Parts: sequence; C-alpha cells; structure tokens
Amino acid sequence: MYFWGFSKIKPMPQRNFLQYLTVTAKGLAMGAADVVPGVSGGTIAFISGIYEELIETIHNIDFGFFKIWKKDDFLTAWKHYNLSFLFALFAGIFISIISLAKLITWLLDVYPIMVWSFFFGLVVASIVFVGKQITNWRLAVICALLLASLLSYLITIADPIGSPESTWFLFLAGFIAIIAMILPGISGAFILLLLGAYTTVIGIVTQLVEGITTLNGSLFFGALGKLLIFAVGAILGLKMFSRVLNWMFKHHKNLILAVLTGFMVGALNKIWPWKEVLQYRMNHAGEQIPFIERSILPQNYEGTPQILYAIIFAIIGFLTIFLLERIAIKTAIKSSESN
Repeated sequence: MYFWGFSKIKPMPQRNFLQYLTVTAKGLAMGAADVVPGVSGGTIAFISGIYEELIETIHNIDFGFFKIWKKDDFLTAWKHYNLSFLFALFAGIFISIISLAKLITWLLDVYPIMVWSFFFGLVVASIVFVGKQITNWRLAVICALLLASLLSYLITIADPIGSPESTWFLFLAGFIAIIAMILPGISGAFILLLLGAYTTVIGIVTQLVEGITTLNGSLFFGALGKLLIFAVGAILGLKMFSRVLNWMFKHHKNLILAVLTGFMVGALNKIWPWKEVLQYRMNHAGEQIPFIERSILPQNYEGTPQILYAIIFAIIGFLTIFLLERIAIKTAIKSSESN
C-alpha cells in the first residue's frame, strides 16, 4: 500500500522449479485476496516482493514476442518476456479463485449480513489507509475526493445498465476490475461490487467448478465462455491501465489517491449489510435473484438484523486490513534498508 512509484527494475531473475512453486504460492495468496472486496491482490504482490517484477513484465509484453519467436524459437521468446513467472503466478491466482468462489457463494447465501459486514469493515479500513497516503490536501484534491464519492454513490443507486451476465457487461467488468492488479490498496472484487457484477462473476466461477466436478459439459463450457470474455477485457485493461496509472502516480499521486478514496467512500452504500429488494431478475438457472436493491436501517430489515454479529464481523474485516498494512510497512522498511 506504500511506495507507489517504481525504483529501477533489476534484470528479471532466473528461477528453478521450487522457486516457481513459491511464485505460484504467492499467486494463491493474491487470488484469495482478489475474491474478497476490500483486500487487494496488488497489496499481496507488494508484501510478497513481486510487485515491481509483475508490473515490469506486463509493461514489456508486446508484439515483439512474435518477432523473437520467428527469428529464434518459442522458448527464447518465452524466456525473454519472463512468461514463466506470469504463468506460475496466474496459475496460483486461478486455482485460488476457483477454490474459494463456491465457499463465498455459499456464505453469501447462508450468512449474508455477516459476510457483507466483514466486507464493509474491509473497505472502511482501506478508505482510512489509502486516504492517509494523501500528503497535500489542496482544493483540487478535496474536490476530486468529493466528486469521486458522489459519482461512486450514484453508480450504486442507479438502475443497472445491463444484465451482469451479458457479454459486453462481463467484458467491461473485466476491463475495469483488473485495476486491482496494478494498484495496491484497491480491490478488484470491490470494483466488481461497485459495478454490480461481483455475485455474477463469483457465480460463473462456481458454475465452472461444478461443471468440472459433475462432468457437465454444457455447464462447464457456458461458464468458460463467460470467463474468457471477462479475461479478454481484463487483459486489455491490464495493458492499458498499467502505463496510465503508473504515470498518474508519478505525476499526480495525491489526486489519484483522492479519487480512489472517494470511490470507496461512495461504494459503502453497495456493501451495506441490510438491503431491501426492489426488483428481481432471472439467472442462468431460471432462479429469481435480487437485481435492484436499496440500503435500509437494520430495524427495517425483514429478517433478523443480527446487529451484534454485524459489528463483530465488521471489526474483524477492519483489523484484517490493519494487519496487512503493518506487514506492508515492515516489508517496505526492510526493502529500503537492504537497498
């Protein structure tokens, strides 16, 4: 979450098999973080010491890969672009996400208030810690924070612009949510929540796993097709966002931090644990699921409000980010001392 700029990147390290397994393990941790709104996979990448290599590797990928492949061979091009690192990392991320998606889906269905309260605490903590990094509260920064908060809130109360399962919407969600891979401190799952696509994407991953475990080809290929659309959007977004955001943090750091903080403030409405369903929609399985909701006070909630549990899990969520922040500070200090 700290030290957003990049130091001079060292040559990409050469690894053995066990070292690549370690990279995959770090990917597992990143994937687990990206499933939970409020925890950033970018933060885990930073804490585990692979953040700069990840961004640099992504920056370097271009069509020159095919020139080297044609001139020499595929293996030479693969090594030149450090793709073994990306493959090991993304394999871990993928395994983690498909492993946790079904659990998250079940928890949201059985314990919605406690889960959303946990998420609420995570995002509140992220607001505090990202906001603390703003060093100059000039008028432009304050206006950026207020405008971003307002825009984010309006997005949460607006009618969805399309079905969360539609092709173009999944592409857009992937394109925007990948920002979490680049920015320590903001979560891709949080962005999916803001767009209203979180439960849809988690559900699609769950369908993919069910298709594999039940050998249901129709379910598997249907989910795989949707995930590929999401992935294409993510890849394009990753390539475009990485350079733009790196430049923004180097030249307008306070402004972009204010915007990120504002987006999280406004989106708290989306994560509020107590909701009233205004409109339902039909999902892929023909089931009625909430489509348009609004936040209400706990005393107006139809079921048991579980206020005490909500408070406890919100505190746990907040402390989770707090502990990650402490680890990030220690990691940054050790890194600066070693350099």
